[in-house]
Amino acid sequence: MTTSEEHFSTVADGEPTARGRFVEVESLRSVEYLPGLEFRPVLAEETMVNFVSFAPDTEAPRHVHREEQIVIVVEGELFFELDGQRRQMRKGDVAVVPAFVPHAAWTKESSCLEIDVFNPPRATLLEHARAERDRLADRSDDDAGGS
Repeated sequence: MTTSEEHFSTVADGEPTARGRFVEVESLRSVEYLPGLEFRPVLAEETMVNFVSFAPDTEAPRHVHREEQIVIVVEGELFFELDGQRRQMRKGDVAVVPAFVPHAAWTKESSCLEIDVFNPPRATLLEHARAERDRLADRSDDDAGGS
């Protein structure tokens, strides 16, 4: 078993691949592929986290993709179909979606905030995520220059 010293090691076995940054999710412009379903993706070097807001009575239709996905419900309720099984998910519930496994999600009378983790980053959200990263970096550079 890994020790706490190993887990929290300060020994760098490589070079940083990018600068660290903070993101205010509410400052991200959302993308809405369907009415009532808003995505706010945050892009790292090899992983994407997507903050997803479902309005009541909203559906993400059954689909597949090459990226692995982990779904984490943060607020509200979400109904989820995964590989033919259906579950009602609530705060703290997680669904693990391997590549190319059919899945769908929908809300009924309540809204839902959930977080999707994608590895590699979800291809259909990359352009938007990069644009938001660059837009916020430009804002941050402007703020730093004025201090």
